[in-house]
Amino acid sequence: METSSQQSQPSQQPSKETMEVGKKLVELCKRGDNMKAIDWLYSENIESKEAASMPGMPAHMRGIEAIRKKNKEWDEQMEVHSMEASGPYPHGDRFAVHYKMDVSEKKSGKRWQMEEVALYTVANGKIVKEEFFYTM
Repeated sequence: METSSQQSQPSQQPSKETMEVGKKLVELCKRGDNMKAIDWLYSENIESKEAASMPGMPAHMRGIEAIRKKNKEWDEQMEVHSMEASGPYPHGDRFAVHYKMDVSEKKSGKRWQMEEVALYTVANGKIVKEEFFYTM
């Protein structure tokens, strides 16, 4: 007789597809090619969830054009002195990436270091959801 802990559970092993997308995303981010990552790896119906809303930027967005706009605005407002991306750390159809950045706001010149973890969900070879975790 099977106990509940012995019953079959869905596999949490990463698919080859998830690992390939994760590795490519990390590679592109390390090179500073974030827009290529969006163009090549993101679904048209991508869903994005930030940890918090920012002025003029909602925490929850949907659609590739909204994500392109968000990233373009980041590039216009921030100078990235250095960026590290580690991972992917896979789990089923998802993977996480740990980012460390040294950035300055172009307008004020204020410089700081930030870290965040992003959780990505993959379906049909594309990232369909991104979620960001960080402290404010």
